[in-house]
Amino acid sequence: METVNILLCCGAGMSSGFLAQKTRKAAKKRKISGSIEARSESEVASYLDSIDILLLGPHYASFKAEMAEQAAPYNVVVDVIPQDIYGMLDGEGLLDFALNKLEK
Repeated sequence: METVNILLCCGAGMSSGFLAQKTRKAAKKRKISGSIEARSESEVASYLDSIDILLLGPHYASFKAEMAEQAAPYNVVVDVIPQDIYGMLDGEGLLDFALNKLEK
């Protein structure tokens, strides 16, 4: 069984919370274990030592370089969630996106 720890980051965490929930369902269906959580930008630093990938809401794209710099010592991949996945709350799509980024 594959294990992946994903952290979604956005402002208040509402839409990313729904997206995380749908992504957890997609992961369970595919027998992928780990954690998929949504947190506000201010909480990210306390999770860097326990995640594989940090995905930023599209409205946080301007923070990507700053977050990548923070995450580098932990070997955490940082990327921006594509707008279509975020807007549609596409848990399957987000899981595919995260797994593809982790393979590179």
